[in-house]
Parts: sequence; structure tokens; C-alpha cells
Amino acid sequence: MSKLIQRQKIRYRVRKKVAGTAAKPRLSVFRSNAEIYAQLIDDDNAATLASASSRDKDIAAQKVTKIEKSKLVGAAIARKAVELGITACVFDRGGNLYHGRVKSVADGAREAGLQF
Repeated sequence: MSKLIQRQKIRYRVRKKVAGTAAKPRLSVFRSNAEIYAQLIDDDNAATLASASSRDKDIAAQKVTKIEKSKLVGAAIARKAVELGITACVFDRGGNLYHGRVKSVADGAREAGLQF
């Protein structure tokens, strides 16, 4: 079984248990080889409330490691959430291990005031 299929199975298994609402949205993390993306999703209305990525101008301009950029993405999504009046969310690691860049996004979001 390929690595991609395994990750997809894990993703489906995580999504069975994790769902976001307007009051407590799902913080979904997508990690590619070069970039990392985070979205706050309201699954009831199938709407993205806020998003941040390592491609945003202020984050991409900084010459730091990918893990440090991930932490900045987490802080940026938390700032946007607080502006929308959201203080709590559920974390969706997207089939990736909670380690490295995915963990760094979570840490950055927690430090900026998001609870999960």
C-alpha cells in the first residue's frame, strides 16, 4: 500500500470523529513538501471562515526554517480567529503525524490564543 493511500485512510478515520461548527470550527492543516496551509472550517455550513498559509506575503518574506514558518502560520490563523470572535476550535491534522511542522502550527495557534 502506498504512503499516499495510507495517509488518505488515516485522514478519513480522523474526519469521522472531528467536525467543526460555527462556534467551534475545525482547524484543518495541509502540508505539502514546500508549504503549509491552515483553514478554519465550519462543517455545518460547509464554509471556510479564515485561512493562512506559508505563501502569505508577510510570512513568505521571512527567511526562516519551514518549522518556524509553520509556527507563524499557526499564529496568523489564531489572530484571524480571534478577530472573528472564535476562541476554541478542533484540530484536524489531515492524516499527517502530530509532529514537526503540523505540531508547530498547533503550537503557534495555541500561543496566539486559540484553544483546542
